[in-house]
Amino acid sequence: MSEYHNPVMLRECLEALITNKSGIYADATFGGGGHSRGIMEAIGPEGRLIAFDRDADAMFNAIDDERFSLIRNNFRFIHNFILLEGYREGIDGIMADLGVSSHQFDTAERGFSFRYDAPLDMRMNTGAAVTAADLVNGLEEAEIEKLLRVYGEVAQSRKMASLICKARNNARIDTTTQLNAAIAPCLPKFAEHKELARVYQALRIEVNQEMRSLEKFLEGAAASLKPGGRLVVITYHSLEDRMVKNFIKSGNVGGDIRKDIYGRCETPLKAVNRKPILPTEEEISGNTRARSAKLRIAEKTGREER
Repeated sequence: MSEYHNPVMLRECLEALITNKSGIYADATFGGGGHSRGIMEAIGPEGRLIAFDRDADAMFNAIDDERFSLIRNNFRFIHNFILLEGYREGIDGIMADLGVSSHQFDTAERGFSFRYDAPLDMRMNTGAAVTAADLVNGLEEAEIEKLLRVYGEVAQSRKMASLICKARNNARIDTTTQLNAAIAPCLPKFAEHKELARVYQALRIEVNQEMRSLEKFLEGAAASLKPGGRLVVITYHSLEDRMVKNFIKSGNVGGDIRKDIYGRCETPLKAVNRKPILPTEEEISGNTRARSAKLRIAEKTGREER
């Protein structure tokens, strides 16, 4: 499991999440099971954990414990499954680590990393229809430019989109190496890896519909918690962190404040920590993928109608 994914801010997550050792909890992003194992150790014999992951590889990490169940599905459907499990009054806590697992990055053939010569895939659910190669070869130039600019915050998104389209006119771009070569003229001399990471992030987000899934997850999580239940989310880039922050503040990812007839903000959650919790320098030195992590904690207010 440790080679699959090193759980980020595990102690902080458990302290925020576990308010009742006999409670019902959900790990919406199971992955290698690091956070789930921590939760299982923290809850008592009456507690229960329901975990979710859409990646078939994650199923091999399932925990052998009668208090645990693992569902292979997208976390955007969390509320449906919480109801299906019979918890109509809500559960005590939900956590999600939105980062791509170390296993996915380090498995070359999955195509998540620019470090390997591999198929341009990037699907978290390997049964999904659309790959990164399909996007790179099938989208219009303007669509590629927007994708790179919005999801990757790529500085030279217009020029990069043009280079991709010129390259694919000569030969289909099917591998990471081909993509890297196509956009090489746009990569800054001393920050190639940083810019490549932005490009791959943009493609991965679109392939897996991550922003839409996150929005639906937040709505489903809020509906699934009982009053006083906790939502604990770790984000890794500004786009998803902004969505989580806005949802906690306003009840929607756009951050639009809506008030009821009493002038109260119509949001099902309230922030527990005003500023995100960051990993310690010690943790970052032992796990460099934690360096951009931000932990936000919210609590169900009890005003929302179920």
